[in-house]
Amino acid sequence: MATAALKIRLSCNQILELAQQLSDEDKLELNRALAAEVRSIKLRRLLNALRADEISQEDIDSEVEAVRQEIYEKRQ
Repeated sequence: MATAALKIRLSCNQILELAQQLSDEDKLELNRALAAEVRSIKLRRLLNALRADEISQEDIDSEVEAVRQEIYEKRQ
C-alpha cells in the first residue's frame, strides 16, 4: 500500500487545538520531541553566539606589538 505525504499550513492555535485532542501518552511523546527540538535550537544559538571570528597569528602579533609600544611610551 502506498502512502502519501501531505503538506498543510496550520496556525499555532490550530496545532494547540490538535494537541489537546491527543491522548496523555501522545502528549508526553510530543512534549519530549518538542523539548529535544528546543534544546537543539538553543544549542545552535549558543554556538553561533560563541563562534568568534578567526584571528590570524599576524593579527595577534600586531596587537601585542601595539600594546607593548603603548606601554613603552608611557614609561618614557
